[in-house]
Amino acid sequence: MSDDRTVNKWLITITVMLPAIMEIIDTSVANVALPHMQGSLNAGTDEVTWVLTSYLVANAVVLPMTGWLSRVFGRKRFLMTCIALFTVASLLCGAAPNLAALIFFRILQGAAGGALIPISQAIMMETFPPNQRGMAMAIFGVGAMFGPIVGPALGGWITDNMNWRWIFYINLPIGIIAMILCTFFIFDPGYLRQKIESFKVDYWGLFLLVVSMGSLQVMLDKGQQEDWFNSPFIIGFFITFIVSLVALVWVELTHAHPIVNLRLFKNVSFSAGNLIMFVVGFALYSSIMLIPLFLQTLMGYSATDAGMVMAPGGIATLITMPLVGAALAKRDGRKIVFVGLLLGATSMFIMQGLNLQGAFWNYTWPRIVLGFGLAMIFVPLTTVTLASISRSEMGNATGLFSLLRNIGGSVGIAMAATLLARYQQLYQTTLVANVNPYNPIWQMRFHDLKQALAAKGINASQVDTASLGMVYGSVRRQAGALAFNHIFFIIGLAFLVVIPLLFLLKRPSNAEGGGMGH
Repeated sequence: MSDDRTVNKWLITITVMLPAIMEIIDTSVANVALPHMQGSLNAGTDEVTWVLTSYLVANAVVLPMTGWLSRVFGRKRFLMTCIALFTVASLLCGAAPNLAALIFFRILQGAAGGALIPISQAIMMETFPPNQRGMAMAIFGVGAMFGPIVGPALGGWITDNMNWRWIFYINLPIGIIAMILCTFFIFDPGYLRQKIESFKVDYWGLFLLVVSMGSLQVMLDKGQQEDWFNSPFIIGFFITFIVSLVALVWVELTHAHPIVNLRLFKNVSFSAGNLIMFVVGFALYSSIMLIPLFLQTLMGYSATDAGMVMAPGGIATLITMPLVGAALAKRDGRKIVFVGLLLGATSMFIMQGLNLQGAFWNYTWPRIVLGFGLAMIFVPLTTVTLASISRSEMGNATGLFSLLRNIGGSVGIAMAATLLARYQQLYQTTLVANVNPYNPIWQMRFHDLKQALAAKGINASQVDTASLGMVYGSVRRQAGALAFNHIFFIIGLAFLVVIPLLFLLKRPSNAEGGGMGH
């Protein structure tokens, strides 16, 4: 069979988008259901977060070895195995009788899901000629953004109206349809079929990859809870991560058939693109975690209302992505990324000014600005970064690219959670200094509160305590708002810091398929 089989590229697009969307939604769909899982599985708060962590750890381990696994097993067979395994694992997650079983099945699900996005990206980069790759990545981006927008809202609705188990069962029909489409429309290209030679398996690389990525994810997820480097537990994982990472780099650079092809990083343009994507992942995931948290903990929004604040930003991304894809055929992708980074920073600096008196629109429109920015970063950055990679290495390259985005996200979430706790304490200490009997504003406010509570019929002996409780609650909310503002400012700076790296990105020449303007 030749690899020039003429399958309609839009059919291939739909086929690879389905499993990718299923995987992306599953990364965020469980977040809102955690309290319900906790109740039904009788688990503590720190235990139940392993439902998220276990999935991310398994994902991080499989991502960089996607290209290698595709070569060993054949890409079509590997893709179909992953979809089947992901679908079965989803069924088992939904039926899990206890927390230990759920975590085990989530690891299985994460391992199967890790390869779905890089394989889908690699297939799309190969299916479309170079002058249409911008549009291909835009379509893929629409699917990729669909997950974070739909995931939390869908998870919230299913959990409220049905049962948390249905957030996993919903994957079954999607998985079955994706399997049927793969059978008919996906074929291995010739170079992949010729390359399945008998080479030595890189067992050390596999072992060190599992240990290093697993240690990093556990360290980031548990860091704040365990008080970072004051905990022997975290120090142990940190040392394990550093030692195994150094060993992994050495093994992979000396092995004839490495499981992760680190030689790709000799390409300066590819390295710069990955570094920018790491920071964008850091900024995106941390901000997407912080905005609903701000609204739910400080403003009293429900999960559904917080989702409604997030949705317009996602819609802005969906509308902009195809336009950016079309613009890439004529414009320099690096300039579009530059504008996207500026918009991302602008939205964070607007959020830095948010306060507790804001209305729904005050919180929504900076998120829309961020949505436009993300559309202008993701598509061109992916296209430009992967443009200089040969077809035979595309699977490796897309795996590494996705890995750096995910690790950036994990680092961003861990840093945001840590800074939030530290800054809240700092600002609370600062604000409490103003709550003293010698401050006339405090005296007046305290007197008014006592009168209001007395008028409501509260017992005179309890009025003082109740008033102080209300003042302390107000101080905590103000300290929380200031802490969020400070972190939004830091994320804004992160968007600006990577701008110089754009000069290291190479402008794609696209000579092989022509078409993209110079």
